[in-house]
Amino acid sequence: MAAQQFLEIESEFIQRVHTMVWANLATLDSNNRIRSRVMHPIWEGSTGWIGSRRHSLKAKHLAQSPYVSIAYIANVANPVYADCTAEWADGVADKEHVWNLYREAPAPLGFDYGTIFGSPADPEFGVIKLTPWRIELFDINKEKRRVWRKSLE
Repeated sequence: MAAQQFLEIESEFIQRVHTMVWANLATLDSNNRIRSRVMHPIWEGSTGWIGSRRHSLKAKHLAQSPYVSIAYIANVANPVYADCTAEWADGVADKEHVWNLYREAPAPLGFDYGTIFGSPADPEFGVIKLTPWRIELFDINKEKRRVWRKSLE
């Protein structure tokens, strides 16, 4: 079933991803090969955020291609897939917002980035903003798939 509006899947999407917490994030390297790693996104509606090292291999991959694919599979019967564009949100306001978003969220979704980085102003602390163009919620028990696609207006 194709969802026409994000609001039709938002509640279930947020419940699933904030319960599963950890996701596989795939990027494209400079030789057009896929590379995946485990990440810890947090979502506000249809916007995802990931705190990450600003000068990492992942940063080089995102410079090569802004397209990422995310798979939440902690519950293999109900996986979630999000295909997104990713961009660095380097503004002070975004970095402070995401820092506080993680700090204030209940565990295991939330945690304190202060154990890794000194503060949101740390030059190594980066924020990746995820903007999905496709989200799929699958239910293997019902052989049901709900797919939302961003309108190309």
